[in-house]
Amino acid sequence: MYNNRKTKPLAEMTKDLVAVALGQKPADLVIRNSRLVNVNTREILPGTDVAVYGGRIALVGDADGCIGETTVVVEAEGRYLTPGFLDGHIHVESSMMTVGNYARSVVPRGTTGIYMDPHEVANVLGLEGIQMMLEDAAGTPLRTMLTVPSCVPAVPGFEDTGAVIDAADVARLMAAPQTVGLGEMMNFPGILSGEDNAHAEVAATLAADKVVTGHYSVPDTGAGLNAYIAAGIRCCHESNRREDAIAKMRLGMYAQLREGSAWHDLAEVSRAITDRTVDTRLVNLISDDTHPHTLVADGHLDHIVRKAVACGIPILEALQMVTINVATCFRMDHELGSVAPGKLADMVLFDNLEDLQAEEVWIDGRSVAQKGKFTDRVTDHPYPEKAYRSMHLAPLTDNTAFRIPASSDDQAHVRVIRIVPERVFNEEIHLTLPVRSGCIEADPAQDVLKAAVFDRHTGSGQIGHGFVQGFGIRHGAMASTVAHDAHNLLVLGSNDDDMRLAANTLIASGGGMCIVADGQVLGHVALPIAGLMCERPAEAIAADVAAMEAQWQRLGADMASPFMTMALISLACLPDLRLTDRGLVDCNRFSFVPLELEADRA
Repeated sequence: MYNNRKTKPLAEMTKDLVAVALGQKPADLVIRNSRLVNVNTREILPGTDVAVYGGRIALVGDADGCIGETTVVVEAEGRYLTPGFLDGHIHVESSMMTVGNYARSVVPRGTTGIYMDPHEVANVLGLEGIQMMLEDAAGTPLRTMLTVPSCVPAVPGFEDTGAVIDAADVARLMAAPQTVGLGEMMNFPGILSGEDNAHAEVAATLAADKVVTGHYSVPDTGAGLNAYIAAGIRCCHESNRREDAIAKMRLGMYAQLREGSAWHDLAEVSRAITDRTVDTRLVNLISDDTHPHTLVADGHLDHIVRKAVACGIPILEALQMVTINVATCFRMDHELGSVAPGKLADMVLFDNLEDLQAEEVWIDGRSVAQKGKFTDRVTDHPYPEKAYRSMHLAPLTDNTAFRIPASSDDQAHVRVIRIVPERVFNEEIHLTLPVRSGCIEADPAQDVLKAAVFDRHTGSGQIGHGFVQGFGIRHGAMASTVAHDAHNLLVLGSNDDDMRLAANTLIASGGGMCIVADGQVLGHVALPIAGLMCERPAEAIAADVAAMEAQWQRLGADMASPFMTMALISLACLPDLRLTDRGLVDCNRFSFVPLELEADRA
């Protein structure tokens, strides 16, 4: 169940809760004299007590009659009591941590529940990977609701992955007790074109009376968006413009406003509500992808709420966007999202609503964190040996894999991926690059690096080649197996020697991220679990990532989370131009395109 602590269903507790509320039976816990943030009515109620029994709330108001000899009484002394925070769309793997260590990081920040889409590990290890994550989550107090990965691969036919999940798999997983919905339906072209498997996955979810989550990333607010929503998709986190977010809300879709480590969308998309007077019940605040250094330095949803307030969203509305709005989006507001009788007792006590530093956190009425420290128990889940053997690539013995033959002897006119810092989309541009010894080369003078994507899953030997502009790197190379969503081995560089060293470093370590220059490894984060995660705590990983990003800056990159920006170069469901192990993909027309423009005209 999504309730990891096994609190009884409400149907089995009605008599007990009634007895506690009426003072006929003592509560397990009473929080006395709080300023209750009532997200149901968007108001603050001073002098409010909350009584808890068996992990559920029995009374909100005056709880003196609920206190007995065994009751634990917490004196709030006028501090603010809110519901526990809920992240409506999150990929835990992007934290580079196991679920256990992720819980240790976010629960002290006030996060009590997440709607997890483990499609990163699913693209590497398939259904077994999902099961590994669920078993890991079961050992934590963090409520971990599963949205079944819908796109493994993300866009069929355009990349090689370690597994395939189809509609039959989705239908089976809908019966799992942890499942609350379908993960982001990135294959919106398949939905709009009537592709059978995409619609069968949606149908299986709807037939199970569960929620279909979305990913509609094109700037279309007309017939296409209407069609996508008509297929049953309930929410979407891919709004990059204010007009995208307001259009979705007007059509009854939940707009999930994203603020991750690299995707800083909130300042723009929050204007969908701050520039006008609209009802905000269809708005969630979500993180999507958060690196460990962000969690350590800034926080999780507490950080995003603070950012929302800085963008002009009133604090009570922002708190609704991480509590009741999220629970209602997933049709779970009868259990979660507010401090109210009958609900699960997931609550956070704050000294003030400006800093949002959690004083104490309860899940199922159990104290799990105090003053920013995790105080509960996590049963660490050992990942099986298969999870550590996902790198099916032999070491590169020469630079042949990085050579890109040219059609002419002097220069080449090519398509180049121009990244847009802090945003998920990119742009296709056309540049002239040098040719040496019959091969197209990187051109640091134009801020252009060579790119290569290796199939690391199937042993096919498939390699896609391209060029990328915008990182500011003049020499050196970077490599990562965190390369959404297939998570093949992605290498960028100014020269083939450094690119080979970067690739071989990750092949030897079982995956991760590294940066090299002049034949030396300057930074390396090993992620041996599926090439995505490791068993180290957030603070240790954050220190390594920070050191590596310092090397990025030393080599010329000046942006937030450059590795996370790099990781999207291969995601073939986002506009405009992407590179997979099978080649360059025009993600507006969803077709492969040649690297050289002359070849396109031939």
